[in-house]
Amino acid sequence: MDIHMFLNTLTPKFYVALTGTSSLISGLILIFEWWYFRKYGTSFIEQVSVSHLRPLLGGVDSSSPSNSNTSNGEADSNRQSVSECKVWRNPLNLFRGAEYNRYTWVTGREPLTYYDMNLSAQDHQTFFTCDSDHLRPADAIMQKAWRERNPQARISAAHEALELEESRSSPPLLSSCSCATAYILLAEEEATTIMEAERLFKQALKAGEGCYRRSQQLQHHGTQYEAQHRRDTNVLVYIKRRLAMCSRKLGRTREAVKMMRDLMKEFPLLSMFNIHENLLESLLELQNYADVQAVLAKYDDISLPKSATICYTAALLKARAVSDKFSPEAASRRGLSTAEMNAVEAIHRAVEFNPHVPKYLLEMKSLILPPEHILKRGDSEAIAYAFFHLQHWKRVEGALNLLHCTWEGTFRMIPYPLEKGHLFYPYPICTETADRELLPMFHEVSVYPKKELPFFILFTAGLCSFTAMLALLTHQFPELMGVFAKAFLSTLFAPLNFIMEKVESILPSSLWHQLTRI
Repeated sequence: MDIHMFLNTLTPKFYVALTGTSSLISGLILIFEWWYFRKYGTSFIEQVSVSHLRPLLGGVDSSSPSNSNTSNGEADSNRQSVSECKVWRNPLNLFRGAEYNRYTWVTGREPLTYYDMNLSAQDHQTFFTCDSDHLRPADAIMQKAWRERNPQARISAAHEALELEESRSSPPLLSSCSCATAYILLAEEEATTIMEAERLFKQALKAGEGCYRRSQQLQHHGTQYEAQHRRDTNVLVYIKRRLAMCSRKLGRTREAVKMMRDLMKEFPLLSMFNIHENLLESLLELQNYADVQAVLAKYDDISLPKSATICYTAALLKARAVSDKFSPEAASRRGLSTAEMNAVEAIHRAVEFNPHVPKYLLEMKSLILPPEHILKRGDSEAIAYAFFHLQHWKRVEGALNLLHCTWEGTFRMIPYPLEKGHLFYPYPICTETADRELLPMFHEVSVYPKKELPFFILFTAGLCSFTAMLALLTHQFPELMGVFAKAFLSTLFAPLNFIMEKVESILPSSLWHQLTRI
C-alpha cells in the first residue's frame, strides 16, 4: 500500500530527471571505456574486475606453488614474445638527406620516429666504431658524431673529422677509416640527391678499401686489431651495398645486380645486411624470374629466418604461372588445377607470415615511406615490402586479381585464438606496440588479429542508448510514460507485496506490530 502511495506521488519530471541522469552517466562510462580500450587494448571495468574483484571472490592464493608456476610460465611467454618481436634493419631503407628529408620539406611531416632513428644511431655505433677509436683524434670525433642526436651537429662533426685528417697528412691519407665513416654520414644525411650521395660514397669507398686492406694484414696481431678489422669490414660492406642501391635508384639496375652479386660472393657470412633482398628486388625489376627463383632456392630454406620479401616473392612466381588465365568463376566450376593450387597455397603461406601486406598491394590502404627498421610479420615490414614491390606485382598480369580472390582464405586455416600457427609459429601478440613505435603518428597502424570490442563497452553502449531513448520519450510524452513507469514498477514490486501480505497473515498482529516498530 505504501509503495502505491509513493509511486502516485512521483511526477513526470522525476522520470525525465531519472532517465536523463542515467543516460548521462552511462554515456560518460562508455566514452571512458572506449578511450581506455583504444589506448590500452582492454576494458577498464574488465581489468579491474579481473585484477581486484576476482581475488576477493575466491581467486587463487598468490603464495601457492601452482600460482608461482603459472607466473613463471607467463614470464617465459613474455620473454618469448619479446624475442619474437626483434626489430631488424630495413635492407631497402631510404637515404635520409635525399629522400626522407625531401618528404619533410614537401609535406611538413616527419616520416621517421625518434625510436626508429635511435635504433639507427645504435646500429651506426655498432658497425662504424670500435674501442680503439679514442686513440685517434679524427676517429674520436666520428665516434661522438654517431652518438649525436642533432643532425646538423653530426654533419658538422663529419666535416671537422675530414678537415682534421687533411691537416694531419700531406697528401691526405686515403686509408683513414674516419674519412670513410665521415663520407658515409655526409652521403646519408647531407646529400640532397642520389647522385650527390653516390659521389660521396665513392669517396668513402676509396678510403674504406685502403683501411680494410691494412687492417686485414694486422688482424691476427691482437684483439684490438681484430676489432678494427671487423669494423673496417662492416664499413666496406655498407659502402658497397649503398653504392649498389644508388645504381638501382639511378636506373643502372644491371650494374646494381652485379655489385650485389660480387658483394655476396666476397662476404658470404655477412647475412645481417640481408643483401639478398636487395638483389631480389633488382632482379624483379629486370624481370629476370629464373635468377629470382635461384636466389629463392638458396634463401627460402626452413633453417633460415623468413621475411615478407621471401614469402611474397615466392608467391608472386607461383602466381605468375597461372594468373594471366585465372578466373574465379571457372575455378569454382571445374576446381583448381595443380598449378593454381600451388599458387594459392603460396599466397596463403605468405599471408600467414605477414597478414598486413595484401591490403597495401591491393591498394586498400595507403602507403607511407618505409621506416629504417622493420618488425618481421608486422605492419612496418608490410609497408617496406609493398613500397618497393607493388610495381612488380602490377607488372605480372592477373597476379593482383589472384591475390584479391584468395588471400582472405588464409584466415580460415589458422586456429583462433592464435594458440598455434598453420605453417609458421603463432603470430606474435606484441607487433602492434612495436609498430606504433616504429611508424609515424599520422599512419593508422594495421592490427592483426582485430581486437573484438569487450562486453562492457557493448553493454554500456546499449545501456546509454536505452536510457537516452527513455529520457527522450519521457520528455515528449510525460504522462503516458508516467503511466508506463508506474505499471512497470507495480509489476516489479508485485512479488514483494505478495510476500509481505503472506507474512502479515501468518505472523500474529502483536508480533508484526513490534517488528514494524523496530
